[in-house]
Formats: sequence, C-alpha cells, structure tokens
Amino acid sequence: MKAEKKIYKKFTKPEKTLSIREQFQAREKTFLSEFGTLSETAERRHREGPACNIRTPFQLDRDRIVYSNAFRRLKHKTQVFLSPLGDHYRTRLTHTLEVAEISRNIARAMRLNEDLAEAIALGHDLGHTPFGHGGETALIEAYSTHFAHSDQSLRVVDSLENKGEGLNLTLQVRDGILKHSKGFGNIIPSTPGETAITVEGRIVRVADIIAYLNHDLDDALRGKVINADDVPGICIKKLGRTHSQRASTMIEKLVYNSLPKGNKFVLDMGCDTLHAMTILRKFLYEKVYRSPAVHNEFLKAKMVIIGLYDYLLNNPDSLQKELEKMEMAPWNSSQNSLQRSACDLIASMTDRYALDLYSKIFLPKPLV
Repeated sequence: MKAEKKIYKKFTKPEKTLSIREQFQAREKTFLSEFGTLSETAERRHREGPACNIRTPFQLDRDRIVYSNAFRRLKHKTQVFLSPLGDHYRTRLTHTLEVAEISRNIARAMRLNEDLAEAIALGHDLGHTPFGHGGETALIEAYSTHFAHSDQSLRVVDSLENKGEGLNLTLQVRDGILKHSKGFGNIIPSTPGETAITVEGRIVRVADIIAYLNHDLDDALRGKVINADDVPGICIKKLGRTHSQRASTMIEKLVYNSLPKGNKFVLDMGCDTLHAMTILRKFLYEKVYRSPAVHNEFLKAKMVIIGLYDYLLNNPDSLQKELEKMEMAPWNSSQNSLQRSACDLIASMTDRYALDLYSKIFLPKPLV
C-alpha cells in the first residue's frame, strides 16, 4: 500500500514540463532532414492568442481546413465527370484525399514535415469551382481572365471562410496552396517565384499531378471514354499497367532521384519517368478532358455558371440571400465589388447547389 501511494505521488507531483506540442517540436529537430520545415518556424497571417498545447501550427492548419465549410463542399464538386451515377468515380474531395496521402508518403520517405505537406494538400483545391475546370473556364470568361482556382483557394482560407474572418493559416501552408497549380506547364517547374518556398509545398504540386494522372485515367477507363489499348505503350512500359503500379513508380522515382544540390533540395523523377508522365498527361487532355463525352457536358456547365453570374449581378438582393445561406461574408461594396462577390459565391457552390439554383431561377415550374 505504501509503495502504491509512493507511485501515485510520483505521477501526480506537479512539475514544470514541456507541453505535448513543445515536446513534438523538439523531436522534429531530431528526425527531420535539414531541408524539412520545422513547425516552430511557422508564421501566421494574423497574431493569435496562446499556442495550442497539443498541436503544432501545421497540425492546427490541417484541422482548420478539414473542419471548414469549403472542405465539406468538395464532396459534391466535380473532378472530371459531372454528376456521375457510379459510386466509384472520383470527386474533388476524394482527389484531395489522394493528394494528401501521396504527399504524406513522399514527405515521410524524404524526412520532411508530413503535417505541412498534408495541410497544403488538404487545402489546395478549396477554391475550385463547381463542374471542375469547365466551371473555372466559365468564370474566366464571365468574371476575369485572371481568375484561377489556386488564387481562389487562397482567398477562401484568407477571406471567405468563417463568415469572412478566414482561417488564419500559416505562411508556409498559404504559399503551398497558392503555388500548387501547374496548368499544362512543366511537371517539376524551376522558374523562381513559381515554386513553393518549402520543399513540402513543391512535393504537393507533384503529388497533385501523380494523383490526377492515375485516377483520371482510372475513371476514364471505368466510364468507357477510352479503352485500355488506347493508353500509349511507353506509359505502360515506363510506369506500369495498373493504377497501383503507376502510382508506386512515380512516387518511388521521385523519392530516389531527388537529391540535395548545394544548399537546395532538388526534386527529380528521372528523364524516362518525366517523359512518360508528360505523354500520359497529353493523352488525357486529348482523349479524355476534350472528348465529346466530357467536353459537351462542360459546355452545358459553362452555360449554367455564366447564367448564374449574370443573374446575381442584376439581383444584388438574391446575391446577399445566397451568401447568407452559404455562411459567407455579406456583400459590401466598400470591401468587395458586386462582381467579386458573385464570383466568390459561384466558385464556392457545389455542382448540385448550382444546378438547383439555376433550375429555381430559370426553369418554369408546373402549376400544382
């Protein structure tokens, strides 16, 4: 009994100890490589109160993203196929989860900060429009040629979420979200200012491509937009025949070919892999994204987006009502133009929200 009391006192004796977060941040210095981003270096956009006792700043960013309205809406946003009837087609949410998983695996293998890579990956598409890139093209035409979903993703976390207060994410996560997009440019860009300030951010950019090259091909085969025999032979030879083989090859080639050069860590996948990925991406653009089965539906989606945009510009009261329903900041001409608010609202919509609103506004209702 005396021994038990002694043990009890040993564990309950008040001592000045480091918080769980501080202990973890101390361990980061022992297991991250010299190129990994220490969470203690994180900087926020706005100063906050006391730091969390359990989570590091990057872990906190990850949680803020996952609990946001914008993240939940991704489950009803198109990846490639609009409103697919099959349960196994990807959505913008499942794409995001695949990018996060790939990013974490690569970061772990390279001894980089997994939490930072995951947070960037989870937030990289928060600003994506309904109806995939068809919706993005529509807002480029209707609102501004400068509209880009990567810029909109940053706007979501800075100014739109939390009823206009934003999520106050760290500089490193915000930078990675902004610079994740690559369009049809180099898979691994080297232009100064175009790449993220952290290696983790640059990894997410590549992980995004790895994810969509594989799952868009998978979905296109499932939807019979293409046949297995249509896939270029060099892609099968260099990357693999199955989804898992291709993804594993891309990830392993990136991990084993990337090396420090001077005071920088340079991402590399090897010439053969990069060449095969470039061919596969070109194949998807030509045979899948621009195929009649996909492109014709995007043309219809563009009509919906442009119709909603014009309507909201001419009906500010309706715009205000929809902003309230979406739990977004009210339209205020002193902060945002009418056009900017209409763009923000439409970009935030899910596919079904946009279709329902369009139907309500433009389609006749039968008399009961």
